[in-house]
Amino acid sequence: MKIVRNMERTRKELADFLRSRRERVNPKDVGLSPGERRRTPGLRREEVAALAGVGLTWYTWLEQGREISVSATFLDNLARVLLLDDAERHYLYLLTQQRPPAESGKTGCLVPPVVHRLMANLTLCPAYVINLHWDVLAWNKAADCVFRFSRHAPERRNLLWMLFADGPTKALFDPWKQQAQQVLSHFRRDFVKARQEPNMCSLIQELEEVSPDFRNWWQEQDIHGPDLGWRRLHLDGLGPVAFETTKLTIDENLHLRMVYYAALENDDDSHKFAPWLLHQMEPMRDPIPAKTVSASEASAARC
Repeated sequence: MKIVRNMERTRKELADFLRSRRERVNPKDVGLSPGERRRTPGLRREEVAALAGVGLTWYTWLEQGREISVSATFLDNLARVLLLDDAERHYLYLLTQQRPPAESGKTGCLVPPVVHRLMANLTLCPAYVINLHWDVLAWNKAADCVFRFSRHAPERRNLLWMLFADGPTKALFDPWKQQAQQVLSHFRRDFVKARQEPNMCSLIQELEEVSPDFRNWWQEQDIHGPDLGWRRLHLDGLGPVAFETTKLTIDENLHLRMVYYAALENDDDSHKFAPWLLHQMEPMRDPIPAKTVSASEASAARC
């Protein structure tokens, strides 16, 4: 009974939403002549139906909240006719299909200032920001001490490239094979969102040329399940350290995420990480609290 009531409420919310969006559209904005004086503002139902490519009866049923099936193609057409922005289109999908729309392959390269401040405050926790292509866009001092992002050219400051094609980074992940396969499986889930993007395709092609392991594993199509939420890194001058990791979404539409590392508690080796990190930071007198790519670097890096 509760499920039925929830569905009825959702259909009513859909009906109210469609009606309100239809009534706010100026006919001129969708190429229609205002014609004779209209009794109500916005578009008529028959105009929405015609512009969206469906019959009037079918669209009327939808706006009345009747239980009918709709396709993603129709929803995109309807969003275009009603001049919905990204947030409204997302809400339309949730109301009609109980899921968000398929994600596009577009990504971003600009990190909000508040994220830089957040990373700078994480003094003893490595943190960095990646986009859909896994380009590293920004990082804090702790992350640079561990991953040495600043030593890489902008076009090679890509997490997947570093993991498979950069010797020091490969040596950092210990054991490498298990963690590399797990990371690759996670990247594959991002790849399907942008498999037609030239930058993403060129990254795959380049890695297949320089890394036999990447080429073999990529072609095997193995999926290793969700990320385990841990990494084991071998740090120069310290040895192996276990970390808990998580990802925080910064911008869902542009696929920007902050990756956060915290040394595992109740681990003897991990207790040595903080003193090691502070020692590594002593020569770093950079007044900038967190590093980000410049506009020219963003252009060079796949953005």
